[in-house]
Amino acid sequence: MNYLMIFYIIGWILVVEAALMVPSGIVAIIYGESCGWVFAVTIALCLIIGFPLIRRQPENKVFYIREGSVTVALSWIIMSIMGALPFVLSGTIPHPVDALFETVSGFTTTGSSILASVEELPRCILFWRSFTHWIGGMGVLVFLLCLLPLAGSGYHMNLMRAESPGPTVSKLVPKVRATAKMLYGLYIFLSISQLVLLLIGQMPLFDALCVTFGTAGTGGFGIKNDSMGSYTIYQQAVTTIFMILFGVNFNVYFLLYMKKPKEAFRCEEARWYLGIIGVSTVIITLFIRDSFENIALAFHHAAFQVGTIITTTGFATVDFNLWHALPKTVLVLLMLIGSCAGSTGGGIKVSRIVILFKSVLGELRQTLHPSIVRKISFEGHVVERSTVKSVLVFLAAYAFIFAASTLIVSADNYDLTTNFTAVAATLNNIGPGLEMVGPIGNFGSFSVLSKLVFIFDMLAGRLEIFPLLLLLQRETWRRF
Repeated sequence: MNYLMIFYIIGWILVVEAALMVPSGIVAIIYGESCGWVFAVTIALCLIIGFPLIRRQPENKVFYIREGSVTVALSWIIMSIMGALPFVLSGTIPHPVDALFETVSGFTTTGSSILASVEELPRCILFWRSFTHWIGGMGVLVFLLCLLPLAGSGYHMNLMRAESPGPTVSKLVPKVRATAKMLYGLYIFLSISQLVLLLIGQMPLFDALCVTFGTAGTGGFGIKNDSMGSYTIYQQAVTTIFMILFGVNFNVYFLLYMKKPKEAFRCEEARWYLGIIGVSTVIITLFIRDSFENIALAFHHAAFQVGTIITTTGFATVDFNLWHALPKTVLVLLMLIGSCAGSTGGGIKVSRIVILFKSVLGELRQTLHPSIVRKISFEGHVVERSTVKSVLVFLAAYAFIFAASTLIVSADNYDLTTNFTAVAATLNNIGPGLEMVGPIGNFGSFSVLSKLVFIFDMLAGRLEIFPLLLLLQRETWRRF
């Protein structure tokens, strides 16, 4: 284990986090908020800890997948602890576990909250709360790879694979650092595009920034108590479109950027993703049409809720907890599916669902025709058995964590729907669930133990489970 390299990268994470807190301090100055000092204190602490760690770059830069997983998991935990300090110091969320819950929910782009009311919070705190979504959406280590030549290209990939959501991560261009820059370039371009369109729709600048942060990171922290309910139809529609766009694999945008539209439109995962969104929206529209003035308005809200759930964003325009059982069931299924691999969204991922679906069909055909050798294909390539195995192992780990979390949380004696969807909302980085944790509810009433379970689930969901599990393995820390 290359401990010096791990500490070196964590040092840079703290320095970068300090820099990323500066805009929140500026917001405090603009609005004349006295609590802005909490960011100055937190920035100073990040720099005091971070600078000694980066003062000297280690000579040994060897960085394998074990170090990559440990570094990513530790970085997100430390980043969340430091990011929670402004909430505690300002007194807006005085309890450390609650503050950590809110911060982890922000960085992991979950959007679940312990706050009953957000409109009374200072603007600088609201800004930091929403900005954590944008930071965590693409990943702070991916951002770090844009800036620093940490090690060789192969070592870079060990960091990117450990942090980026989805079953596979590939290089868009030969150099990983260039790939990281390309990803962030696309991320910034889409973010600015949404911001401009919201401003055209006369949304206030502060609101537009916070909504864009939440949409881009598919996080969903609202700055109003009704989330997106009080905004105009145009503003909601723009948000719907960009939630769906941020849930698409960024490889598609890279292919479009490289002027290869045919290859981009051949992306099988994106077609399944958009197909699921289309079918789900139509089904929900048919069941809720009587709840709105006309079918067009029903379609608008159905599309928004489908988009926000499948991309694991977590915004809401209406309280879908009051809908018919079937639309709510569709939304719960979308919670589990999630968005595309290589996007900013969470969930199991469409690619894994498709591979699993094709594997089941393949086994059925093999049973009927034992002499025929059938291979599973995805995105125009044959799916290796090792890939299918990794999907099954991921789903097994996912199911185990889901079951264990639900069991522990049930000790709070809330109803099954609340417990099940609360775990689904946190493990899939969605935000709202149903019943007590629905769009107008929150996680504040859960016990400290349950909140710690949710914090683990949010981190596990964002980091694709295994980096966090490896961190807890005693064998990981042995010297070889």
